Amino acid sequence: MPTSSTEEIVKLLIASCPKFCAALTQDEVATFVRFTKEVEAKPNEIIADIGKISDEFYLVLDGAIKLMSIDGDKELEIGRIEAGCLAGEMSFFDRQPRSIRLRADKKKSVRVLAITRPMYKRLCFQHPYIAVNLLEFVIMSLDKLIRNSSKDMTTLYKLVTGIGYR
Repeated sequence: MPTSSTEEIVKLLIASCPKFCAALTQDEVATFVRFTKEVEAKPNEIIADIGKISDEFYLVLDGAIKLMSIDGDKELEIGRIEAGCLAGEMSFFDRQPRSIRLRADKKKSVRVLAITRPMYKRLCFQHPYIAVNLLEFVIMSLDKLIRNSSKDMTTLYKLVTGIGYR
């Protein structure tokens, strides 16, 4: 378990996640950090698994999380979450089982801030401005996912049907 000070985490969060921190003061970022827990996953360690309903989601501070799909007994990397981005927010908010595995990168450990359900609820009640800012960041994250998936599906459709490649 990392033992970084709040000040160190605040500096890292501001550097790695400017989109989230842009509308917040440094004191508000520090307040947000106090509602999270820092977690470090060793290289290739599973952070969250398929089929589990999540009571936390993650803001990646350093390193990368691989998104893994399971095909029989094999894992297939279908995406990556880099520093400054969120992971696990879908299962957290819709309370449905995870459809993919979150795994730390093979070469380097990953540091995340975990936001648990009880702390998220407290943040909403005690610091609504910070909570709204976080929620907007979640919406932007999900929007990016949908837009990228739509683009990928369009490309796949064109490849399969041959449309647009004649």
